[in-house]
Amino acid sequence: MMDHDKRINKSIKFVAVNIAVLTVSDSRKPSEDRSGDLLAGRINEDGHHLAGRTIVTDDFDTITSQLRTWISDSGIDVVVATGGTGLTGRDGTPEAFRAIFEKEIDGFGELFRYISFAKIGTSTVQSRAVAGVAGGTYLFSLPGSPSACRDGWDEILRYQLDIRHQPCNFVEIMPRLAESPTQRRGG
Repeated sequence: MMDHDKRINKSIKFVAVNIAVLTVSDSRKPSEDRSGDLLAGRINEDGHHLAGRTIVTDDFDTITSQLRTWISDSGIDVVVATGGTGLTGRDGTPEAFRAIFEKEIDGFGELFRYISFAKIGTSTVQSRAVAGVAGGTYLFSLPGSPSACRDGWDEILRYQLDIRHQPCNFVEIMPRLAESPTQRRGG
């Protein structure tokens, strides 16, 4: 794997972002949410702000309602979800996220599966990790295992949510996420 730390330009001032963690599970309680705990810990350790955290059932309307609430909250820049990305009948997180997306970040799921392949082989094809943007908020959906959350954060999000990461990152374009097509054309 690439040494991502070499891509951090320490002459640029770090910018903390406000991140909410959404655990999607029909059975998990806060005391058993190891994946949510891992993400919350990584967010704080890396200098960001944990702006919200909740557990919701794997239900389309419940997931989309929570996403809409956080998207409308100016104090939340990013949502990272864990769980509900499998293939069973109750796994509906990717569908709920895609219903909210204004733009999908295709490369996130592709890169996540590439990283995962090195660790779990062809089993990675069962991952439906997705990401996108809506209302100026980044939305990331990871599988529910702590190892998947560790891979997603440590190998992708830690760097893309660091404004010092070169040649580009998600943070530097955050102010422009909500611009309309008319604004982009200059009219």
